[in-house]
Amino acid sequence: MEANRQTDWVARSLRSVWHPCTQMQHHESTPLIPVSHGRGAWLYDHQGNRYLDAISSWWVNLFGHANPRINAALREQLDMLEHAMLAGFTHEPVIQLSERLSDLTQNNLGHAFYASDGASAVEIALKMSFHAWRNLGNSGGKGGKQEFLCLKGSYHGETIGALAVTDVALFKDAYGPLLRAAQTVMSPDARQAEPGETAQDVARRAAADVERAFQQAEGRIAAIIIEPLVQCATGFAMHDPLYLQLVRALCDRYQVHMILDEIAVGCGRTGTFFACEQAGIWPDFLCLSKGISGGYLPLSIVLSREEIYQAFYSEDVTRGFLHSHSYTGNPLACRAALATLDIFAEDHVLEANKARAARITAALAPLAQHERTRHFRQRGMIWAFDAIDAAPGFSRRFFANATQQELLLRPIGSTVYLMPPYILNDEEIGILAQRTLAVFEQSLAE
Repeated sequence: MEANRQTDWVARSLRSVWHPCTQMQHHESTPLIPVSHGRGAWLYDHQGNRYLDAISSWWVNLFGHANPRINAALREQLDMLEHAMLAGFTHEPVIQLSERLSDLTQNNLGHAFYASDGASAVEIALKMSFHAWRNLGNSGGKGGKQEFLCLKGSYHGETIGALAVTDVALFKDAYGPLLRAAQTVMSPDARQAEPGETAQDVARRAAADVERAFQQAEGRIAAIIIEPLVQCATGFAMHDPLYLQLVRALCDRYQVHMILDEIAVGCGRTGTFFACEQAGIWPDFLCLSKGISGGYLPLSIVLSREEIYQAFYSEDVTRGFLHSHSYTGNPLACRAALATLDIFAEDHVLEANKARAARITAALAPLAQHERTRHFRQRGMIWAFDAIDAAPGFSRRFFANATQQELLLRPIGSTVYLMPPYILNDEEIGILAQRTLAVFEQSLAE
């Protein structure tokens, strides 16, 4: 009975749903998994099979599926207000969330602007930077700042503006004629270290490339956008915090905005609530999404400096930031985010994650030392390693094999990564480490 139901859901989905980031024909050989429910770190299908969600359902789920505390907050909010437009109106959840996020930046950033997904947050930051310089155009010719810099291998989303500052050919090339080209600069990826070099040496070389770009296009660059500490979608390229310090100083010297895309790496993922805290700097714009709602509801936020906000503050409507989304600042999504922040505070999550991360790293030692892996790396609650001489199709084989071992893991090319929720117990850590090793060896052998 349940097997028939499972098959029916798959067939209906293939007939009616166009799935994201998917060549749909591949599902002729790799079946969809219809999820029935989730509990904690596990997802379950209609036949009762379970899957350890080791990538937090695309990096969004922080405290487990069906978290009772977030559930309770949402139930309470449902009886009060499900949505109200944020133009001309406001409400308690959006005010409280904005205040608490600003407090977390020691009030260096504030004036939260809301959208629903990460790419939209990037679009907002790019538009704000461009428009802020335009509004300041009468001051030293700053209105000419209309260009953007991004890192090689960077990924910031798949809307048109976000794609323009993305450097992953698979996502970008088909839409090239639609895009306004951005200039790319060297990634600070520590894997590029030459013999005798450290990660900080790579960071200095990459920062020097930024300075060359600033000099060559002086007066034209509006902003540089960076995913701090970990460039996720390019294969989890990790860099030293020194890079952020050096680029922040260059942005100040050349009057260029710094946009930090913390959509995937914020909310404690790298070990601090904001990744940029490890460099001791704050950007001009900070983009949040994914984990900010605990993985419950679509929500993204752009925090900005006071001087950015003041560049738009005027009686002149055309100087205002007129960007909008219908569900901007949705009360339910904001309430989920507030419950998420409550868990961080009440459970001392960042401190607990240090101990949890150490246990996971120790459990993964056989993979770190495996003869077919290189560049085993870790930052906070993110782990990654690269497979040596993996045959074509490695990532798809790995995903399929992992599901047979009760794991949800989805490599990027030949890079295997783990981004589990912040709740794994010792038994689940053992399952994750032992079965990832088995799946890795199986996928290499096929």
